[in-house]
Amino acid sequence: MTISLDPITFTLPDHLSATSPPEARGLARDEVRLMVADGGTLTHARFRELPSFLRPGDLVVVNNSAMIDAAVDAEYGGEAAVLHFSTSLDEGGWAVELRDPSGVPWHGPAVDFGARVRLPGGHTAILHAPWLPGAYRLWVAEVADIDVPELLARYGRPISYSYVTERWSSSYYRTVFGREPGSAEMPSAGRPFTTELVTELVAGGVGLAPITLHTGVSSPEGGEPPSPERFSVPEMTARLVNATHAEGGRVVAVGTTVTRALETATGTDGLVRAAAGWTDLVLDGTRAARVVDGLITGWHAPGASHLHLLESVAGADVVREVYRVAIESGYLWHEFGDSALLFRG
Repeated sequence: MTISLDPITFTLPDHLSATSPPEARGLARDEVRLMVADGGTLTHARFRELPSFLRPGDLVVVNNSAMIDAAVDAEYGGEAAVLHFSTSLDEGGWAVELRDPSGVPWHGPAVDFGARVRLPGGHTAILHAPWLPGAYRLWVAEVADIDVPELLARYGRPISYSYVTERWSSSYYRTVFGREPGSAEMPSAGRPFTTELVTELVAGGVGLAPITLHTGVSSPEGGEPPSPERFSVPEMTARLVNATHAEGGRVVAVGTTVTRALETATGTDGLVRAAAGWTDLVLDGTRAARVVDGLITGWHAPGASHLHLLESVAGADVVREVYRVAIESGYLWHEFGDSALLFRG
């Protein structure tokens, strides 16, 4: 398998950005397109055909984190803004990002230490300091007069970016697996699954197992590596992954979040062990994935760090080829777009 440290470069035409959910385009969730890369062969399908590409004894690992309404309308420096609540922190406070109301990065007055952001209901967020060393996009913030979960319950809405041209309710950002609230953004690789599709997989002998990884904000323009994220790999899931490999089955991760969690919990011996806490693992092309044999994923923006994660599973040559074909074939990008199933190269 070929892994490259050079970034995949491509230009994404505007018309290939999914600007609305598939339901608004007359499609069921599982009717989005699916490109399958397996053994040097590319196959075009619909997501509801997923069971035909898996075998009895395979294990599909899903993220049971559910999205919270993490975007709140705000005002900073006299200008309209949106504050994205990314991650609750162990020491108190939240990691937040200030954005323009249109969904693009903030271009208003500079954010500085102690900045005060006005929120609905007369509340105020105080931005104390950058969360991560050398990065000024995410700030540690405190909302003194109301608990953030209560603030979000009253005034929050789903985070969206400039390519989504209308607002959509929270129901469009839920997956059938979401049980544990905590993700700032939907773990979108799981969106095309339906209860009927899950039933078909299980009835056909394909196993399912959960992990939890609460996603932070992605801010797709920056090409930054993912920030640290909370995760948990339960003991039973670790056992199922190890047993699947022992019996010759394949472990298929639903999304980069699942891949990150599983690979964090995998030792150099290739065995998964129960783990929980924070992960700062970045699969950046320097090594192959140790435990994930296949990956169900959406299509990532140019420059996204997740492109190297895909290479760690499927190999650089496969990833470059599927992205070339996806653009030529009109696949749709982002959380409301189409999907891919990439097996280890």
